[in-house]
Amino acid sequence: MNANPEIRHAGLIALRQDGLWRGALIEGPSGVGKSDLALRALEAGFRLAADDRVVVFTAGGRLYGKAPEPLAGLIEARGLGVIVEPALPFCEIAVLIRCVDRPEAVERLPDPRSETILGIAVPVFDLWPREPAAPSKIRRMMQSLGVQS
Repeated sequence: MNANPEIRHAGLIALRQDGLWRGALIEGPSGVGKSDLALRALEAGFRLAADDRVVVFTAGGRLYGKAPEPLAGLIEARGLGVIVEPALPFCEIAVLIRCVDRPEAVERLPDPRSETILGIAVPVFDLWPREPAAPSKIRRMMQSLGVQS
């Protein structure tokens, strides 16, 4: 693990590929629907790694994320509270999902783009998190990058 991990205001969900858990880091402003999207993704076969805060670190030239210890295995369900959810101890971060506040903010045919996090380039996709197909779109994004469930 690198000496300078960073904590990001985000969630992290994962799919399994070739025996490894590879994840989607979900970022966006407070109240945009990150945890709601994560809950719906869990129902669609994803696994939780972290909700609300993600400790991001590098190892072996790859980017990983995990929940800070006090938040491990917890997810917020607005209107219900904080609930216990079996969670992965960590996973590789394969994609960054940027949650936007309205459907019109998602470009129809975006050019590929990436963000460098701790020296590692990660593909970035904008997504309206309240769209019913959002979990399926994340699965398709990850499949197009070689991540299969």
